[in-house]
Amino acid sequence: MSRQSAGGPPDVPTSADDEGRPRQPPLPPAALSGPAHAADAIWGADQMAGARDILRRENGDVRATAVIIDRLEVGFDDGEEGWTWDVAGWTGGDINRFWWKSEGEGDFDGEVEGEVQALYSRAISPFWDVQAGLRQDFREDGEDPTHLVLGLQGLAPYWWEFDAAAFLSTEGDLTARVEAEYDQRITQRLILQPRVEIEASASDVLELGLGSGFTHVEAGVRLRYEIAKEFAPYIGVEWSRELGDTADFTRAAGGEPEHTRFVVGLKAWF
Repeated sequence: MSRQSAGGPPDVPTSADDEGRPRQPPLPPAALSGPAHAADAIWGADQMAGARDILRRENGDVRATAVIIDRLEVGFDDGEEGWTWDVAGWTGGDINRFWWKSEGEGDFDGEVEGEVQALYSRAISPFWDVQAGLRQDFREDGEDPTHLVLGLQGLAPYWWEFDAAAFLSTEGDLTARVEAEYDQRITQRLILQPRVEIEASASDVLELGLGSGFTHVEAGVRLRYEIAKEFAPYIGVEWSRELGDTADFTRAAGGEPEHTRFVVGLKAWF
């Protein structure tokens, strides 16, 4: 006996029969017999093509530009003071973008070393971009190598921001760097950010004091207060260490391979 004849609801397919979605009847054949764009028959194909192009640009091909100051900070380490910058920016759409990145450090005696990257970025999934381009170094010794760059940037599981790249210099030296950071929101304005950076080299690079293998690791935590979403001063502590042969090269040059420093800085974007 059907449910209908027993006085119940009609015996027809429901969402329970179709994994949560009601069944849809097939389209009648006449629904697909007309033009691809019905408005073309009224306003003309040429005029409607322009209208569709405007709609695509304004709703699906938006261009934007951003500048991100991830770290602009002063560090204090055993009576020594220095400053660090880590900034980036991009312009483009959701799929294709031009990225620039720059980071480096200096002291208050005027010595500055750093790098600038110019990259083409292509989205390969909703959360990941492949990047390729050039990196130019500038150093105190006057040796300013240029590198080819191939990288991967995106949002890893558990909301870790991830940036990894391999660098091939004009001297044939192959190095790599991986950075990851995470925002742990304590309140609506107070945010704790752990950060890790690891560097490696495929071979000894004596002019840079690098040994083969893992060369450098940094781990730190920064506590920032968002005065506004686009403006947040912070304080923190960061530990760094040279590894393997790189640590031996540093000691031979009279330096210390391990440092702990307190930092005060600013994170901003616009």
